Amino acid sequence: MTNEERSLKSEPMLKSGPTVESEPALKSAPTLVDRGFQLAYVGAYRLMRAYWKVRHPTTHGTLVAMWNSGDVLLVRNSYVPYYSLPGGYVRRGETPKEAALRELKEEVGVSAPSEQLDLVLEETNEWEGKRDHVLIFSIELSSRPTVNVDHREVIEAAWWSPERALAVTLFPPLRRVIERRIARNGEEAR
Repeated sequence: MTNEERSLKSEPMLKSGPTVESEPALKSAPTLVDRGFQLAYVGAYRLMRAYWKVRHPTTHGTLVAMWNSGDVLLVRNSYVPYYSLPGGYVRRGETPKEAALRELKEEVGVSAPSEQLDLVLEETNEWEGKRDHVLIFSIELSSRPTVNVDHREVIEAAWWSPERALAVTLFPPLRRVIERRIARNGEEAR
């Protein structure tokens, strides 16, 4: 393994897919405290999964697909083995769009106006012992925003081409959104 490969594995960074120039790496690296939070997130997530298997609740979450120059921003959370989008649960009294914008700000430090969010997927699936109601919003960006990860819940954020994203393990509803976008773009090119 080269030093560059070791650096990529040990320091989450903002990086680009192959279709655009690379963005600079995030300057901060996870601290010992961050690693403690990551461990806590893993433990809490395991407890939640046990609860879900017993109670079979319905959850309601939102995600935001940020697109720029054909690439999508994917995040990797410290407690799951797949890539996803910035997002999370809808709080009581909150609309799905409000939750999406809150999670976007909390997870990657990006603010966006609600009128720019387009709903691209809404579905309910059995997932990890719960009925998971998911809404995925999409936003087209003219430039790439500065993205910051906390190294606690979110440990990596990177811009990926849709084809490259489909080669990794994704949250299943996200995979469907990317596949539909590729199919739509293929039809528009004809």
